[in-house]
Amino acid sequence: MNILIIGPSWVGDMVMSQSLYKRLLEKHPNAKIDVLAPAWCKPILERMPEVRNAIEMPVGHGQFDLATRWTLGKNLRSNGYTHAYILPNSAKSALIPLFAKIPKRTGWKGEMRYGLLNDLRPDRKVFQYMVERYVALAHSKSDMLSEVSLADTPFPKLTVDLANQQACLEKFGIDTGKRLIGICPGAEFGPAKRWPENHYADVATKLIEAGNQICLFGGPKDTSVTQSIVDLIPEDLQRNCFDLAGKTSLIDAVDMLAACHTVFTNDSGLMHVAASVGANIVAIYGSSSPQYTPPLTDKVQVVNTDIECRPCFKRECPFGHLKCLKDLAPQTVLNLYQHPSQSVQPDNQ
Repeated sequence: MNILIIGPSWVGDMVMSQSLYKRLLEKHPNAKIDVLAPAWCKPILERMPEVRNAIEMPVGHGQFDLATRWTLGKNLRSNGYTHAYILPNSAKSALIPLFAKIPKRTGWKGEMRYGLLNDLRPDRKVFQYMVERYVALAHSKSDMLSEVSLADTPFPKLTVDLANQQACLEKFGIDTGKRLIGICPGAEFGPAKRWPENHYADVATKLIEAGNQICLFGGPKDTSVTQSIVDLIPEDLQRNCFDLAGKTSLIDAVDMLAACHTVFTNDSGLMHVAASVGANIVAIYGSSSPQYTPPLTDKVQVVNTDIECRPCFKRECPFGHLKCLKDLAPQTVLNLYQHPSQSVQPDNQ
């Protein structure tokens, strides 16, 4: 098998897609897997030993640009792909494999994909978890329901560059002799996934007082959130809090998260990264649900309120109160850190 994957565009989804690549190689050990994805994905894909090549998608997320898709598909014909797996649900995402004349094109039923896919799976909702929906594509339509479950799914595992990790720790002046705790307070999806800054600051303060160091992770868009957390920590403790938001590349964040003993995180792309590099995870859920996109690790504690209106899966709170997040007390979350060795399987939440 010579395989082209049309990859997802979100960090967490890209990490979870590694489970599909693992399953494909379990079933076809000699298969070659290339992934077509946005440029930012390349460093992540290079940390997946299952992937031969990361091919940059020249069309931006949400853009149609038929001419560019046609040209890329035509150029890919020389690679001789035998199979394509299309992970996004849009019609446009299925065009390049068609233009590349790949004989077998597999994906879930989405918007107007009849004819674009010739191995069309009818209803992705037969699987509860997103990662199951990815992995199911590696199985035949007739066998996938009996052969795919979260319990048997190979979890993502990104490789870690220890030399780069050490260089990053030295660059930011982090004491390697003291336990490092990560906090990922952002969420690209929207504010209904973000636990309040004052709650994170409360947790960070207590952890620093207990002798830990804190690293705040995020992208450039998260700098106002992370700075608010730093400002809420007592000034004499701030020297043990390192705000790395916007100061690291995504791949540096992978290596730095691997250096953390525990990571407190919203349901975000970095949550999935942290899970894939072996950190203990305390995952905080607001509008979303661990019944759909849990951290794929056996070292996880999941916490959420039982408020009636969650999960709503909205970007912003429909009622404007964000009680699903505000009413989740810092001590409740911190209590999960007291027993980091007690693992909770995501499907038991």
